Amino acid sequence: MPTLFISDLHLSPEKPGITRLLLDFLSGEARQADRLYILGDLFEVWLGDDMVLPDYQPAIAQLKQLSETVPIQVMHGNRDFLMRAGFTEMSGCQLLSDAEVIDLYGKRTLLLHGDTLCTDDTAYQDFRRMVRNSAWQDQLLSKSPAERLALAKQYREASNKANQDKSDEIMDVNRQTVTAVMQEFGVTHLIHGHTHRPAVHNFELNGQVAERIVLGDWGETGSVLVCDAAGCRLKSI
Repeated sequence: MPTLFISDLHLSPEKPGITRLLLDFLSGEARQADRLYILGDLFEVWLGDDMVLPDYQPAIAQLKQLSETVPIQVMHGNRDFLMRAGFTEMSGCQLLSDAEVIDLYGKRTLLLHGDTLCTDDTAYQDFRRMVRNSAWQDQLLSKSPAERLALAKQYREASNKANQDKSDEIMDVNRQTVTAVMQEFGVTHLIHGHTHRPAVHNFELNGQVAERIVLGDWGETGSVLVCDAAGCRLKSI
């Protein structure tokens, strides 16, 4: 059975079609998988395990049902980094660390969301350091739901405005950072999302053939990476 990877669904009330795509995937193809990895930004926003949007409940229930037969591992993205133990309990999923190395059919493979590779975007990296600070997160979670919603709206509007002035190159990965991170973890295979630029990149790393696979985001269609002993292939659903 194959191992499946998805990311960047950005589930939200404004895009019910993506939720329907996910529900079909979880009740269909994913049931035949050996394992499912979700590498960040499953949700457009997650403001705490205590205030789950009603529109998220069908997906969470379907994840829970699937997890009874297929292990599901979820990584934080830059939109849903406040998922904690409450999420794992209600969804049946296991939360991964921000950088996870797995044995993928004999290949030592690094899994990332991908935002830490975009080091040319210094403003975003500063923001990431702030919101990933545990004290900052605890302070946010101590606020009322209304206050959290207002802050999320404020941050989203500021982010959208800032991104309008950034070039595509700045918001993509930095190749030197990719090389450094893969060397740090001792891998020649990397899978990540975040940039919404699905592709398979082959290059040389320390005299060896290396591979970086970028997962696609979900919209009118879904994007899935299917891996088995024969290799990995990106496909739309």
